[in-house]
Amino acid sequence: MIVNFKFSNFKAVRDEVCLSFEAGKSDELENYYVSEKAGKRILKMGLIFGANASGKTTVLEALDFVRNLVLYPLSTRDERIQLTPFMLDEESRNGVSFFSLEFVYEEVRYLYELEVSPQAVMSESLHFFSPNKAKVFSRTTDAEKQLAEISFGSKIKVSKEYKTSLVANTLWNNTVLGGYLKTNFDSSELQSVHDWFRNALKPIVLPSTDLYTYISEKIEAGIIQKDRLTTILKKADFNISNIRFEKQEIEVTDDLLNFLEQRATKQQFENLKQKQKINNTRLIFEHEVNGQSFPLEYAQESRGTQRYYQFSGVLEMMIRTSSIFSIDEIASSLHPDLLKFFLLTFLTNSKDAQLIATTHNRELFLEKDLLRNDTIWFTEKAEDTGVVDLYALDDFGSETIRNTSSVYNAYKIGKLGATPQLNDYFLDFEHE
Repeated sequence: MIVNFKFSNFKAVRDEVCLSFEAGKSDELENYYVSEKAGKRILKMGLIFGANASGKTTVLEALDFVRNLVLYPLSTRDERIQLTPFMLDEESRNGVSFFSLEFVYEEVRYLYELEVSPQAVMSESLHFFSPNKAKVFSRTTDAEKQLAEISFGSKIKVSKEYKTSLVANTLWNNTVLGGYLKTNFDSSELQSVHDWFRNALKPIVLPSTDLYTYISEKIEAGIIQKDRLTTILKKADFNISNIRFEKQEIEVTDDLLNFLEQRATKQQFENLKQKQKINNTRLIFEHEVNGQSFPLEYAQESRGTQRYYQFSGVLEMMIRTSSIFSIDEIASSLHPDLLKFFLLTFLTNSKDAQLIATTHNRELFLEKDLLRNDTIWFTEKAEDTGVVDLYALDDFGSETIRNTSSVYNAYKIGKLGATPQLNDYFLDFEHE
């Protein structure tokens, strides 16, 4: 589980911001929200509110950037890191970006920090707490020589041979964790951290992300339990009694070959020409109406049903495993009641999974049985500098928001910021 995530100089964020999952002093909804891990009270959910273009998505993208940097190391030293710093002042544009991720995995707390430019990982370190802070490794990069220097903590035993091999595999534009993937030696600390990035921290889910294939393949592989997913759909009032997959072979016609020629790789295209058949899987929803079952294909369902099928798979994974999902615009294609049901089902049934989501749905503030103040975050962009700030509802004092105050009303009238600053509706256009 994530304890804290800090970053600076990334896209719309210039100055350091921190998204914290450390629970505050309140014991409100404690059994639903708080997991005790490695001596920390960690929240299972964080919701980020803000106007359009206020930087909500940037927070999720920063976390996803670190994940991709660790899991998908570059192949050659002349490749550039796909990093966009804050571009609206000269110092930031030419500076390094900073990321700090504190998390708990298998009851061990880790702190992973790095400084990155588009050319290189300039510095990197990993510490664990047992219970005091101890170094696993630290790394610096000589930009002129394009070489990484790595040192290990006194509690970490690494032979000279393995250290030399790791340095050789850690290109100046890769992380040490990425270099470890290419090195033939065993380190329980490096392996555990890599496993957390690979297995626990999931890729960002955008409104445009189609999870159909991802969820369906995991059902067919038995990673997601079909019966449990069906139960989630039933409880959401979709009248779906069962889902099933039908295998079929499609004959490859000349028209289909012409269509695929520019879309498939050369090898895939040649294979299709030889086989003359494509294996296809159809997802069928069985709807129970008046005691009768009516099958409908996935494509025949509404966008809302399709989206909730995808989210039901995400929900099943979070309930059963220690998954961490980041979902941008979580309310997209979902009725407000269905969104509330999704969140309540997650909070009620999950143990140590986490959900990080952005939304415009301010009506959630009216749900006193749903949100704790320390799970509510806001993003706001300064008009004069374009700099994004991230802050929590818990940051406000009693003079702004009291325990008995309506968060909805305070947010609606602008007392909490993070709302669009709209001008008058009149457009001084000349009519033709």
